[in-house]
Amino acid sequence: MFSERFGFDVPVPESWAELVLLIESLYFECLHQLDEYRSNRNGLQIAKDIVFVLVVNYYLKRLWRLVNDNGITGIVNGLILRSVSFFMGISFVKSKIDKEVSKVRASIENELTGQDGQFPVFNELPVEGLKEKQVLELLDRLDHDYKRGDWEHGRISGAVYHGGSDLIHLQSQAFEKYIISNQLHPDVFPGVRKMESEVVAMVLDMFHGPEGSCGTTTSGGSESLLLTCLAAKMYALHERGITEPEMIAPITIHAAVYKASYYFGIKLHEIPVDPVTFKVNLTQVKKHINRNTILLLGSAPNFPHGIVDDFEHGLNELALKYNIPLHVDCCLGSFVMGMMERAGFEDAPKFDFRLDGVTSISCDTHKYGFAPKGSSVILYRNQSMRKYQYYINSKWTGGLYGSVTLAGSRPGALTVGCWATMVHLGQQGYIDSCKLIINTARKIKHEIQNIKGLSIIGDPIGSVVAFTSEDYSIYDITDRLSARGWHLSTLQRPPAIHIAVTIPTCKVSNELISDLKSIMGEIERDAEDPTIAKKENKNDTAALYGIAGSVKTGPIADRVIEAFLDTMYKS
Repeated sequence: MFSERFGFDVPVPESWAELVLLIESLYFECLHQLDEYRSNRNGLQIAKDIVFVLVVNYYLKRLWRLVNDNGITGIVNGLILRSVSFFMGISFVKSKIDKEVSKVRASIENELTGQDGQFPVFNELPVEGLKEKQVLELLDRLDHDYKRGDWEHGRISGAVYHGGSDLIHLQSQAFEKYIISNQLHPDVFPGVRKMESEVVAMVLDMFHGPEGSCGTTTSGGSESLLLTCLAAKMYALHERGITEPEMIAPITIHAAVYKASYYFGIKLHEIPVDPVTFKVNLTQVKKHINRNTILLLGSAPNFPHGIVDDFEHGLNELALKYNIPLHVDCCLGSFVMGMMERAGFEDAPKFDFRLDGVTSISCDTHKYGFAPKGSSVILYRNQSMRKYQYYINSKWTGGLYGSVTLAGSRPGALTVGCWATMVHLGQQGYIDSCKLIINTARKIKHEIQNIKGLSIIGDPIGSVVAFTSEDYSIYDITDRLSARGWHLSTLQRPPAIHIAVTIPTCKVSNELISDLKSIMGEIERDAEDPTIAKKENKNDTAALYGIAGSVKTGPIADRVIEAFLDTMYKS
């Protein structure tokens, strides 16, 4: 073996002395071989050889990381996707796709703007401004006459985290008092500065922030997550010299993390979840940690299934072992998760700053904090990372400039509304709402488990419950629920439905269970009817998610989403 590898006979050592002599002889032989190499090649040839070795090494490393990160299946899917994209770019194919997408766009426009004709159109400023009474009448009509989700009666998932009409009245008064305030100018609005700092302090206390912990308010959960990733990237760049940042998160992490990857050029490793618990696969997380890793992320709970990732005995230990910042996305969990232990739930998970590896937490005050939209908080264990979310420019011709978040001007009235809400409800108010919401969610979870044909995903313990069906199309169930006035969230990978329980939902939970039982009975009867069973499922939701879930047609789904976003600005 030795002679084949080195090109000369190498005796097998039988003692330590012989081993030392062997190493010495190998060393001098290598020097001899190197001298021979140098004598047979000139400087240009040696330089070419070095460049060749470096290039081969670079591409071999890239190939290894590609295989390690994506696996053979992932690489094959990527090649299929590129092939499909190329095929769809061919002229005659593209024209057919454009025609079909145009039909979908027209359908979306009709759905979103179909009632616009019932109202005056303002594509330019009116020559004479409307009277106050006219404006208020139009506002009432736009509020009441448009087709919309029945959020007042709790028949939607999340979206409106309603704290009651009395609370809205208080928030309206707070908003009116501070409607002109701007958090960009704390010297002009010192009261707003005080209230913002207290909002951050109160949320820090809820999540057991240690001495020196800090944070800022933001416009919502997406901005909180964007700032988290930005701060981690800049911290790693300035403190550790990392120029090719990577972060690791479960596939169930919020879409804003994917957006941060896109905006800030951070490579995102998507980690699968355990097929039973639906928590992030810790073995895969560990596998993807490398010297470029700037951030680990997990959810408490995640948006799709309401599952809390394993922080205490998993992500926290990895963060400490490898000295990597760890972020907890508690945007959806919000005050429900923050108050769960205080509300007496013995299964409350530990995920906050009591874990030494946790370096940041995001929490939406406009969800279960019941503050006005959009209001969120990003918290840090200390200032060493928070400062890297700031933007500072001391050389701008307009003067010294510094901003805390992505936005410059920020509406102080929203923060004031948040502060007023929090001090009004107090700890007991949030504890009471936590009990009500979690107990209702667990009741819904228990009832769905007993409905034939449905099964709960994982073991959610908070406010979100997701369910699927192995026997029937979950998208058919979604459309039948919609026909009965319910607007729940439709999921994919795997196909499922989820409901984020709110206070209004608590009042109609029995109606939801009753409708689900009735719908499953209808579906079962339809399945037994041969005239119906032979028909292919053509419902809109199934068609759309079928397109999105296919490797071959995924790019078309992107264009449908683009059409939807375009339509939002059609007047």
